[in-house]
Amino acid sequence: MKLLMIEERSAIAEMMKAFFKKEKWDADIINDGKVALELFANNPHTFNIIILDLDLPRISGMEVGMQLRQISQQIPVILISSRFSDDDHVFGLEMGASDIIVKPFSPLTLINRMKAIYRRANSVEYLQSQRQVQEAEFDIQTNFFKLNSATREVRINNQALYDLTPKEFDLLSTLAQNPKRVFSRDQLLQIVWNYEYYGDERTVDAHIKKLRKKIQPFGKNAIQTVWGVGYKFDDSLQ
Repeated sequence: MKLLMIEERSAIAEMMKAFFKKEKWDADIINDGKVALELFANNPHTFNIIILDLDLPRISGMEVGMQLRQISQQIPVILISSRFSDDDHVFGLEMGASDIIVKPFSPLTLINRMKAIYRRANSVEYLQSQRQVQEAEFDIQTNFFKLNSATREVRINNQALYDLTPKEFDLLSTLAQNPKRVFSRDQLLQIVWNYEYYGDERTVDAHIKKLRKKIQPFGKNAIQTVWGVGYKFDDSLQ
């Protein structure tokens, strides 16, 4: 495994370097966000996973995370934070983080979670499904919407929608591939975010609001609110 760890504290970096060496993983460990971004931008297909400390000097970990996602929306990212704040978790959801670990943490916990994420991202079933989807121009098509799950391309009336975050795309994809089905907020949290312990339904409402705002210029507000229940996708009435 080739990994990039962006970690501000030298003690943690040295500790994890020993564990990575034991696993025979090739690790680049950098304490500067700007340097790490430059390295990743020049080698976007070299790394299998990124571990990102949110407590970085000079440039914040959140800013580094957003720029990482502009380079690649697919690479798994594990966030590390010294605090258990709502802002950190909302940011993790927004950028499509694979996991969030709070300091202090056990090195073995990080190693085991990295192994699980790596296995999932490189399983035969996953790779085959990605190839199959890649071969199809659009695997989800409704009256006005087309989505490609592999390339994460969205078209509305054949106009490209470019600026969706990873979770906004996942939310739209979940709703669009089940037209007229009503999803509760709790169901969407489990399907899209797959983190039951977050448990904050306001996260869903906030993402729906942002998603609608980005879709509105195309004149197709297909995400409907079902009061007292949740949301559904229906563009047949447009």
